[in-house]
Amino acid sequence: QVQLVESGGGPVQSGESLRLSCTSSTLTLKFYAIGWFRQAPGKEREGVSCISSWSGSCPIYTDAVKGRFLASRDKVKNTVFLEMNNLNAEDTAIYFCATRPLDGKECTSLTSRDYDYFGRGTQVTVSS
Repeated sequence: QVQLVESGGGPVQSGESLRLSCTSSTLTLKFYAIGWFRQAPGKEREGVSCISSWSGSCPIYTDAVKGRFLASRDKVKNTVFLEMNNLNAEDTAIYFCATRPLDGKECTSLTSRDYDYFGRGTQVTVSS
């Protein structure tokens, strides 16, 4: 059974930072492009970032987080990270990581239906 596990969320004040982690005991994450998504209460799931497989070069970001969020991966630790800086209340959501299919399309989409497996998420709450 495919398993992705997110961690690192929590309550923070506006302007502070968090680093989310995504790991798996069943998948070798370096083979997959990994997306980060978030879902705020009453809103649809939103694509936040995607990092390509292997080197993780040229990650993409949704406009709302450009310049504040940074995706990276540690192949040895089988972990993908999302560093989130200068957080604000609009970043409050449950954050999920997800795998792209192994079809070579890498980070050509931040639409959730284009991703296979999602973790259960980690809650990020930013108070002003």
